[in-house]
Amino acid sequence: MKAFACLLISMITLLPLAPKPPVKIFMIGDSTMANKSPDVFPETGWGQVFGEYFTGDVTIDNRAMNGRSTKSFINEKRWDSVLEGLKPGNYVFIEFGHNDEKVEKPGVGTTLDEYRANLIKFVTETREKKGIPILMTPVARRNFVNGVLQDTHGMYPDVVREVATKYNVAFIDMQRKSEMVIRQLGDEQSKALWNWVEPGKYKYYPNGMKDNTHFNPAGARRMAQLAIDGLFDLDLPLKNYVKQG
Repeated sequence: MKAFACLLISMITLLPLAPKPPVKIFMIGDSTMANKSPDVFPETGWGQVFGEYFTGDVTIDNRAMNGRSTKSFINEKRWDSVLEGLKPGNYVFIEFGHNDEKVEKPGVGTTLDEYRANLIKFVTETREKKGIPILMTPVARRNFVNGVLQDTHGMYPDVVREVATKYNVAFIDMQRKSEMVIRQLGDEQSKALWNWVEPGKYKYYPNGMKDNTHFNPAGARRMAQLAIDGLFDLDLPLKNYVKQG
């Protein structure tokens, strides 16, 4: 009997592991997350490189777009398009704020109440389709004054935190995570993660660029890693699809 048990255990250990079921991730947000066209390189959205961190069982459908807020994303029917393709078990990563806070811009800016209502809409409608919403605060801007990092988002990140708590939504605080990275690097060294370009180096930027909102590839990957860290903080099953090493 003991010999048989040992043989059975040996056979089980030789069996191939059952393949993980495929997973799809939708990403909705603004230019900090969006895929960029090659002509604006090195500007890179962190959602553009997010798929690099996952195994081949994960499909990334990045719908984030430059200049979009929760309001314009809904009004342009972009959210409707996501809902049409959303299947049970799909994830929806939700990161807005950079443009919602532009209240002076018609059709884009939102009040805090509008922002809250739109986030709740994304969450509830995702859940109605049996999807899994993940709320995220907007990533920080690299905004130093006299060597001290300054917030630019006001109360908008607090609204995300409030909705995540009230509706028990998985939540990754990209603002605070990215602020920590910026502070650790400091004013000068943090430029290496943003779209700072020397004049004449790239055709699209003949006069150079000093962009403290959008990332270069290194910065995009650093933000994507923060999102991955957030998955492990949440202990979501999706962490099992992250590449090892």
